[in-house]
Amino acid sequence: MKINKKTIRKMIIDAIGTILGSLIMAIGVALFLLPNQLSSGGIAGIATITYYLLKWPMGITILALNIPIFILSIYKIGKEYFIKSLIGTVTLSFFIDFLDKLTPLTNDRFLACVYGGVILGIGTAIVLKVNSSTGGSDMISNIVKKYNSNVRAGNVIVLIDIVIITLNVIFFQRIDIGLYSAITIYIMGKMIDFIFEGIDFTKMIFIISSKNKEIAQTIGKDIKRGVTGLYGKGMYEEEDKLILMCAAPRRDVSKIRQVARNIDSHCFIIISNAREVLGEGFKKE
Repeated sequence: MKINKKTIRKMIIDAIGTILGSLIMAIGVALFLLPNQLSSGGIAGIATITYYLLKWPMGITILALNIPIFILSIYKIGKEYFIKSLIGTVTLSFFIDFLDKLTPLTNDRFLACVYGGVILGIGTAIVLKVNSSTGGSDMISNIVKKYNSNVRAGNVIVLIDIVIITLNVIFFQRIDIGLYSAITIYIMGKMIDFIFEGIDFTKMIFIISSKNKEIAQTIGKDIKRGVTGLYGKGMYEEEDKLILMCAAPRRDVSKIRQVARNIDSHCFIIISNAREVLGEGFKKE
């Protein structure tokens, strides 16, 4: 990697993002989840058990459990990612043990799983935004994927979380701990998606009509949205058709649908979610 001002600036921003994300994650764990015996899965779930069973500090346990993972990953992941992940793991461990000395913000398990999940999701998203990690399941999934590219990282993480939550239920002998922990993981995932995708989701609209030209022109003129024509074939009648495709923010969907219906009340419309749209009028990288 060529070292210049831009590279140094990015490294500093990534490091700050990793530390900030780790701090927020530690708040969710130490002040909400841990005092209520809840788990977010992964290494933290094992550390929760040792915290109550052996009275070991959770942060130190997380750090110790991550050491063999880092040793295995040192030659399998990039140097930059390795360093940022090491920073994330060390700072998360430190912040958890530091914050654990404070009074928990709630002893209500339901409130703890909801707010803990939200806060943990925000912190995790910040860490992921700077292409970093705090070790644990993320690092394991990356190692597995390096050894076998056909394995889906998401499946590895889910499997690990299921196993860890099951162990938490067995150890604490309470089903509700597992149920609340599952809610935490679900909320955490939704928060990560929300931060990455935002609130104004993009929709893909497909319109099949005999009045394609008029519909496309009206959408472009009145709603200021571009329309693309895709050639297709209706297999029932084996008739060639022009399918209109339009990417639009959610606020414009009802307008586009109304335009199409006003011009052709018998038109066929499909509306679906678009995971990500890049380009003119949308997000630019």
